[in-house]
Amino acid sequence: MSLFSAVSLTAGYGRQPVVKDLSFEVEAGCMLGLLGANGSGKTTLLKAVCGILPHKGKCFLEYNSQESIILEELAPRKLSGLCSYIPQRSGISIDISVLDVVLMGFNPQLGILEYPSAKMKKAAREALQMAGLAGKEEENYQHLSEGQKQLVILARTLAADGMLLLLDEPESALDFRYRYQMLELLKEWIGKGRRAGIAALHDPLLALNYCDKLLLLAKGEVRAVLTPGEDPLDKMEKELSEIYGAVSLQRCRDRSGCERLVMLKEAEK
Repeated sequence: MSLFSAVSLTAGYGRQPVVKDLSFEVEAGCMLGLLGANGSGKTTLLKAVCGILPHKGKCFLEYNSQESIILEELAPRKLSGLCSYIPQRSGISIDISVLDVVLMGFNPQLGILEYPSAKMKKAAREALQMAGLAGKEEENYQHLSEGQKQLVILARTLAADGMLLLLDEPESALDFRYRYQMLELLKEWIGKGRRAGIAALHDPLLALNYCDKLLLLAKGEVRAVLTPGEDPLDKMEKELSEIYGAVSLQRCRDRSGCERLVMLKEAEK
């Protein structure tokens, strides 16, 4: 049974729809990658699912084996406790400590004027350690690099322990090393408990190697659904070439024996 499903989502800005009658499902433990050219609807889709953007259609979350909830019917506080959204930029513009940013993830669980508990602070510190930021708890968030800021926001999400994680190009501000570290961390986190992730990714190589399924978008519609670990290379090459121009794929192994997909840009004929 799917942990999350979207049915007939249509969303946009003003009267112009960007995502059109889009439906898909995500199973528990799955990382779904969104790939598409600029303007294909990746960010719009994420904002619609998390309730930031008004939309038509419905999103369902299997809360447990007996209960399915409709996200559009939830109060914002309840929704934010189940569904976490990481935008391309955090939007935080005030001087605040790194630890306090992570503790923001617990706001849906706190009452008015209630302070985070010792247990929450412990979880926040553990999340920062997982993100490779141990020792930076008391630093000013504004003094961090853009990549470090993105890792802090990821730590905030992990500490909050929601069910559905939505990420908008989380790797865009990260260097080569930290891109892979972030995706490894996300895969590990999603694999524990009833969780799932949906990530709009700028880098198709990360998507091919870390996402269980890929949703290829074109003009706000689903062009194809790929399963990188199972689909034949020629099928994936054909679909990906519609987005990126002529490409070729190869399966290879790194020095530890792990299989990886490599995508090469081919010369246009």
